[in-house]
Amino acid sequence: MYSASSSVSAPPRLAYPSATDPVLRPRPAAVRRTVTGGSHPLGGRLDLTGPQGSQLRTAVAAVQRICPEFTPLQLLRRGGRTALLIGTSGRSPAVAKCLLDHSHAWAERFRHEIAAYRTFVRQRPPVRAPRLIAADPESCVLVMERMPGRVITPQRHPVQAPTRADVRAALSAYSRINAWRPAAGSFDAPIDYPTRIGRYHDLGLLTDRDMGDLQKLLRGLSRTPGQFCHGDALLSNVLLSPAGPSLVDWEHAGWYLPGYDLAVLWSVLGDDPAARRQISQQAQALGPEARDGFLVNLMLVLTREIRTYETAVQRTMRATAPAAPGAAEAGEEQRLLLRRLHDDCGMARRAVRAAVGTQ
Repeated sequence: MYSASSSVSAPPRLAYPSATDPVLRPRPAAVRRTVTGGSHPLGGRLDLTGPQGSQLRTAVAAVQRICPEFTPLQLLRRGGRTALLIGTSGRSPAVAKCLLDHSHAWAERFRHEIAAYRTFVRQRPPVRAPRLIAADPESCVLVMERMPGRVITPQRHPVQAPTRADVRAALSAYSRINAWRPAAGSFDAPIDYPTRIGRYHDLGLLTDRDMGDLQKLLRGLSRTPGQFCHGDALLSNVLLSPAGPSLVDWEHAGWYLPGYDLAVLWSVLGDDPAARRQISQQAQALGPEARDGFLVNLMLVLTREIRTYETAVQRTMRATAPAAPGAAEAGEEQRLLLRRLHDDCGMARRAVRAAVGTQ
């Protein structure tokens, strides 16, 4: 950025496949063309038998308690914490999202997402978002409109750079959200920046110099108005259709320092240096405060990604026998991605230090 502007504009890199941990790996090929909508067939019938089916039966019963007209058709996705069911509500396509892990942190995040969709009923955002059909914060069940469109990429860190048109559409959608000013009290601030910086420092993810530099930038941003952000500005959360882009998964929406969504997009576009340059230029064009907010966000986002993938690598090494087919390849893919993230964090660190030097 600025005197260090090239330090957050990455040179071309080799492709880094995404992690193969179940939480992080790309969604199955059968669901890659659409996430919450579209007319393309999806594989996998809804199997409610057996021990695993018991959890799904409980989820379906919870959905039908708040939305009796919901008819489940298929299991779109099931992770360790949520299940996503596609079906119909009356004659309209619908999606039901059910929380499976009711620990406090995940329940609060789910309720935050429900609150976002309820706010959208009163205040329509400037981009298309699923319409709320029914929700229950207590049982953590959400039923919403099934949006038409194709997902830009199912991968958190795309192996291949998306098309220029797709990146422009995503950047435009998130930028429109960033310019929106919902009514006061509609959303909170999901990140306590000083606390987050301190926690990453305590974990050894940030050096003493990193913490000091970020705290200096934060002091300069103390009077900067917050920016409304989607909070999880991944390409996998953008659906494209002839009617325009739609954004899904609003569980992190709220007020951030300027540039949080730009920082998330920058972090996952490691194999698209042109898109990264565009994002960096957009962050700088909004002025010094927006530029410094982007840098603080970028350091925290990249640190979070490193922590997440290091944990995934360790879990994979413990759970996978070295001689298992594909184990060595999967481990190498994760290490390559981690190396790229560490390189990116180094670039962001140099830009932060340059920013501190101009104050």
